[in-house]
Amino acid sequence: MLYPENCLERLGFSEVRQLIHKHCLSPMGQQMVDKMQVMTKYDQINKFLRQTHEFKSILENQEPLQISTFFDIKSLADKIKVEGTYLVEEELHQMYASLVTVFSVLRFFEERKEVYPNLEALLEHLPVEKNILKRIEMVLDPKGKIKPNASSTLQQIIGDIAKAEQDVRKRMDSIYKTAVGNNWVADGSLTIRDGRMCIPILAENKRKLKGFIHDESASGQTVYMEPEEVFTLNNKLRDLEFDKRREIIKILIALTTDLRPYTPLLLSYHGFLTKLDFVRAKALFSIDIEADMPVLVKEARLKLINARHPLLYLSFKEDKKTVVPLNVHMTDELRIVLVSGPNAGGKSVCMKTVGLLQLMVQSGLLIPVHESSEVGIFENIFADIGDDQSIESDLSTYSAHLTKMRHFVAHATPKTMVLIDEFGTGTDPQFGGPMAEAVLEVLNNKKVRGVITTHYSNLKLFAGNTPGLENASMLFDNDRMKPMYVLELGKPGSSYAFEIAQNIGLQKEVLELARAKTGTNQNRIDSLLVDLEREKKQIYDTKLHLSNQQNKVKNLVAENEKLKLFLDENKKVLIKEAKLEAQAIIKNANKLVENTIAEIKDKQADKIVTKQLRQNLQKVLVQNQVKEEKKPEVAVALNTPIQVGDWVQLNNSETTGQVLEINRDNLVVALGDLRSVLKKNRVYKISNKQAKKAVQNHSYTGSISEAIGNFTAELDLRGMRGENALHEVEKYLDKSIMLGFPFIKIIHGKGDGILRKLIREYLRKYSQVNRVEDEHADRGGDGITYVYFN
Repeated sequence: MLYPENCLERLGFSEVRQLIHKHCLSPMGQQMVDKMQVMTKYDQINKFLRQTHEFKSILENQEPLQISTFFDIKSLADKIKVEGTYLVEEELHQMYASLVTVFSVLRFFEERKEVYPNLEALLEHLPVEKNILKRIEMVLDPKGKIKPNASSTLQQIIGDIAKAEQDVRKRMDSIYKTAVGNNWVADGSLTIRDGRMCIPILAENKRKLKGFIHDESASGQTVYMEPEEVFTLNNKLRDLEFDKRREIIKILIALTTDLRPYTPLLLSYHGFLTKLDFVRAKALFSIDIEADMPVLVKEARLKLINARHPLLYLSFKEDKKTVVPLNVHMTDELRIVLVSGPNAGGKSVCMKTVGLLQLMVQSGLLIPVHESSEVGIFENIFADIGDDQSIESDLSTYSAHLTKMRHFVAHATPKTMVLIDEFGTGTDPQFGGPMAEAVLEVLNNKKVRGVITTHYSNLKLFAGNTPGLENASMLFDNDRMKPMYVLELGKPGSSYAFEIAQNIGLQKEVLELARAKTGTNQNRIDSLLVDLEREKKQIYDTKLHLSNQQNKVKNLVAENEKLKLFLDENKKVLIKEAKLEAQAIIKNANKLVENTIAEIKDKQADKIVTKQLRQNLQKVLVQNQVKEEKKPEVAVALNTPIQVGDWVQLNNSETTGQVLEINRDNLVVALGDLRSVLKKNRVYKISNKQAKKAVQNHSYTGSISEAIGNFTAELDLRGMRGENALHEVEKYLDKSIMLGFPFIKIIHGKGDGILRKLIREYLRKYSQVNRVEDEHADRGGDGITYVYFN
């Protein structure tokens, strides 16, 4: 049970629903999103979560699941139930397209049996009834129009129409030529008026040609006349058109009659498409918020690790900011977390994050947490957030809070989650504090779970001394006077009222009066909390630093172990290969020496022959000599600013060029005979001496010719992740633009269209790109993008 009625809206679930709504392909899927409810049965929640998780896996792995066309099959099935009705061409084409999608999905899961068991359950043993497609294909062409040979009668009628049109055209051309020869015709050619072909005749000549006037120009100087001789032929043509329409209706009625027995199956296909669209939309939303599937437990407990508020995450993502993750837990021993701390420190966001993520899980949605997080199931979720005062109901702010507290106390159980923001506010703190403490004690006795935010010191003290309650605070940076948005369990937090007031510049006399009126004890308590907060921050920073150092050490140790293992494995191989090579060299040397000695003896130490033999020995020695490798000269980057005329070198490349123009962060660089626009951060400045050496060592014209010869205007990105694919596209575009290619071909595959959309959005950033087009449908269609340059 959810209380109050606007609980979903207060916690932000309505906005989540709208975001999922946008991912639906069909009105049927959107209707399912609108009907999405918070569930309490473990098996039901687990099934929905696993279905979404499996579909998310399909999308992320770029599996070839083709889902692009959804139409309302139910309305079509309901229409054909009635005898005598028929589906028009467009409706039949919609049914055909939807069934192609259904069969494609069925085939996908058939090829991957037991890989996605929870999604397979959606199929409900649906048969692939291809007779429906065959019947429609006999009548409709791929564009959804009636085939000329759908029936022999229709084929005959279409042939007669073509012949009649030809006769009309011949006769009309003859009459038109005669009229032109007699100067009866106004400027212009043959035209259509009221569906009839007419000749534009000057009004003064209209009685010189027999026929029927269908229209006249605005000035009245031209009339549009159908010659009498053509009138009979046109009437015959119109009769044939009526015959054609009657035959088409006859064909459609026959086809609809053939499909009528399949109505129950069509309704089953409709249900399957609707569920698939619904699960797909949830999976796409989970990718947007980088959600994962937590461990679902039957007990009413919670353990959130690195949790983020999904709406806040999406908002920050647009502004390129990061959300500070939240870590919180609720168990049988620590049931209620009492969060205190400064205003605008993140207390309410912390509470709403817990509430919204709980609602999402119990609605079958994945949540942005670490996969090791644990989420239980609550039968009741109660929320007191915001001001619900009402003039009509005669409710003040405090009365509205108390009305909710009455309901909480009356209906609370151990399987209830309570979310209360600014507990006890709305009345005199002297009475509001004790009242809030009493309600908290009763709720704690009823073993409820929850997150409560407050500034009241008596509640912090009560939570510190009561089993089942736990204090928590939002960390605050005392030095910079800014909140850190980090939840720290175990200790209460200060409200930092005086510190914040001082930081914003409130007058000194006001602060001193406030401190005097607060009382010594309260000031001492608040000072202790501030000191405690400062120590907590120091400990937190130290822990964070130690954690980073430990991670670095672990990475270094792991890397060292890998290198050691690699060296140990390769050391034996290298030594063995070296020994074998040495043995071969020694054997060859021994043979050469023996042969040389034998030849000297045979030639009786002839000087010329001996000299020749010594030269042969020297050649073999040179061949086996190990040469020292010359270290290539590395261009040293200059730290001075880049100016027009300076020489620059591309990062991670030996390509050099001279700067011709500077436009903000862009440089126009001459690379040999080419001109290219480069970002400043992609090059570094080098000296003229280094540039001269680089130009002498690397002939740019030759390297460009070689690059053009090796370059292929085709890039295959199938199976790549989005970031990797965009990186490859960037490098490939730069190279193709630099080499002056007029167009390139990018193969990304069809899948769900995510990679295609990413690439095309990225291409819009390039001013050099003129247009992008799909490949021909027979050669890959929208799985391939052609990019044409200016």
